Amino acid sequence: MEAPAVARQTRPDITLAVCRGACRLMRQSGRTVLRELPLPDGRRADIMAIAGSGELTIVEVKSSIEDWRVDQKWPDYLAWCDQLYFAVPVDFPQSLIPEEVGLIVADAYGGEILRPPARHPVTAARRKALLIDCARLASERLARLEDPEFVDLA
Repeated sequence: MEAPAVARQTRPDITLAVCRGACRLMRQSGRTVLRELPLPDGRRADIMAIAGSGELTIVEVKSSIEDWRVDQKWPDYLAWCDQLYFAVPVDFPQSLIPEEVGLIVADAYGGEILRPPARHPVTAARRKALLIDCARLASERLARLEDPEFVDLA
């Protein structure tokens, strides 16, 4: 009798699982999370985690070596957060992640911080602007869930 075929996870499946686990980890640490946050410089943070103190943490999810190699603009994120982490799957070669950023290993069920990041506090004005952007985006996403048929004619 032939063994059943094991479904191989696709890159989007791995990305979703790592993102879910990293979000769970951030929530367990008392932060709220907002996924896919557009930043003022045109970049997009996979996860913006906000502490009660207003501290901003960006978590960038990398699902594979190819994903890491394609996106080498990670230093741009440092201007928009107090801390920057990369979240990767368990089998990701961790030595690729630069020492100056944090490292999270995650799967669909949770994550673990293997290395904390250096802190780069953002200015008060930038923090305020980002917190307002986060609040507006979160509010709009909630409104669209509550009223998916709304059409803004403005």
